[in-house]
Amino acid sequence: MKLDGRFQNYGLRSLRQDATAGLIVGIVAIPLGMAFAIASGVKPEYGLFTVIIAGICVSLFGGSRFQIGGPTGAFVPVLFAIVLQYGYENLLLAGFMAGVLLLLMGLLRLGKWIAFIPRPVTVGFTAGIAVTIFAGQIANFLGLRDLKKHEAFLPNMKELALHLGDTSGYSLLTAGICLTFILLAPRLLPGVPGSLAGLLAATAAASLFYPGHVATIGTAYGAIPNSLPAIHWPALSLDRIVELIRPALVIALLGGIESLLSAVVADGMAGTRHNSNRELIGQGIANMAAPLFGGIPATGAIARTATNIKCGAVSPLSGVIHGIVVLLVLFLLAPYASAIPLAAMAPILMVVAWNMSERRAFARLLKTGGLEAIVPAATFLLTVLMDLTTAVEAGLVLSGLIFIVRMSGAMTTVRLLPEPPGAGETATATEAETAGREPHTGRIGAVAVEGALFFGSAHRLERMLREEIDAGRDVLILDAGRVPYIDATGEACLAAALKPFAHNGGIVLVAGLPPQPSRVLARPEWERLVAPGRRFARVDEAFAYAQAWQAGAGSARGRSGEQPAARAASAVSAAAGEVEA
Repeated sequence: MKLDGRFQNYGLRSLRQDATAGLIVGIVAIPLGMAFAIASGVKPEYGLFTVIIAGICVSLFGGSRFQIGGPTGAFVPVLFAIVLQYGYENLLLAGFMAGVLLLLMGLLRLGKWIAFIPRPVTVGFTAGIAVTIFAGQIANFLGLRDLKKHEAFLPNMKELALHLGDTSGYSLLTAGICLTFILLAPRLLPGVPGSLAGLLAATAAASLFYPGHVATIGTAYGAIPNSLPAIHWPALSLDRIVELIRPALVIALLGGIESLLSAVVADGMAGTRHNSNRELIGQGIANMAAPLFGGIPATGAIARTATNIKCGAVSPLSGVIHGIVVLLVLFLLAPYASAIPLAAMAPILMVVAWNMSERRAFARLLKTGGLEAIVPAATFLLTVLMDLTTAVEAGLVLSGLIFIVRMSGAMTTVRLLPEPPGAGETATATEAETAGREPHTGRIGAVAVEGALFFGSAHRLERMLREEIDAGRDVLILDAGRVPYIDATGEACLAAALKPFAHNGGIVLVAGLPPQPSRVLARPEWERLVAPGRRFARVDEAFAYAQAWQAGAGSARGRSGEQPAARAASAVSAAAGEVEA
């Protein structure tokens, strides 16, 4: 169904379905919103503000029918690092700038390009983020207090190890109750979100049986307000924009990747089709609006989106209702949230980390071995030990290098073609070099390329062409029928080999040029080197022209760029059948 028809045939029954789905997803989002905010180093209410504002904006302006927006686990280590380095106010500005970048990406129709980030990179950094989130909640799970927070993973683990002796039995009990309900609720309480059941059970146990023995949201962050804050515009200045452009870009790219991934998952579950550029626009608007109310960066939440679909959502109105539900809960029940133990929030995030870890995909990629296993492993380690930005940059560079190696070594082949008629078997460049002889002995040299002619393979073609020239050829034929792409290095290597040959009176013929290489060789300098009359649809036509020119049967016409004599075509028909496809 088209995007503009999202509310087509919408009626009272559809409204009831959306209301039910929105209510359930809103209830699911409340503990997650607070937990993600706390894990990111900010107050829990900022997570609720994000769920409300960003969730409504994503549903109204996004490009996916069922997308639920809000704070997510993927952002936790990124936002935590920004808060530690720049502070909360600058996090708001970075989030606003990321919204502007996402909006521009959507307007410039860059949605499809984000999908080209290699899968091993996304699996690697997702697994790394999961480990970071899980490890970051161990302190709350154990009830450890007053730990010094560091940006790096290893110093945080060292800090944790030094304080293990301060573990609180009450916190362990509270976290254990919450975790038990999270794991058992799907079977014992179907239809009740596990995170909500665990949070309520653990809070009730701590409040009734051992009050004051575990840290709560109220004791750590103060009371949660029961209203949205007034609009606060971030203080913009050129110096702050320059300082925060890198974290803003990271937020925008990560938000774009996760939102589009969530939209793809939603399409697979519901049989719909999202608009990637409009989704980026919606994410941009959401991330520009949320910081005005103190909200943190948001993106598409895969688990909440899947819950929305499973609960029978019909239109984006379910996402709007989910935001309104959280707003009503904020108005009516905010004072009670102050009693939630921090130890009850930790298992929720640990389970989220486990579910998002991509552990099976990560293990499969590592089992492939060889160069391909390096990318997810390196991205994972750099995400955990350094930061997400460095990890993604390194992963992309490694993926590019491995692609170049594979392309140049396996996907692009350069080989010599036999000279018709009856010139024997085709020999590859490697075979010719090993045997120390020419694959054929005539005055016509022919080289075929299969695959992209780019900087990883172009020098091999240049070397083979020079060998043919040194062998005393009068005519060089380049069979480019299976060359989908020529880059600047490929063009330069061709020119370096062919121009001296043509200037010394040699004839250059090209056969079977696909569209992109044809455009490259349509430039004036190539028109002088390979005249239009010396470009052929098939290699057998090029051979016929070369034989006619060499035999002197109309050589004057051949030198002027006219088509070969018709009688030459039959002379090469047998040889043409020997040319590899």
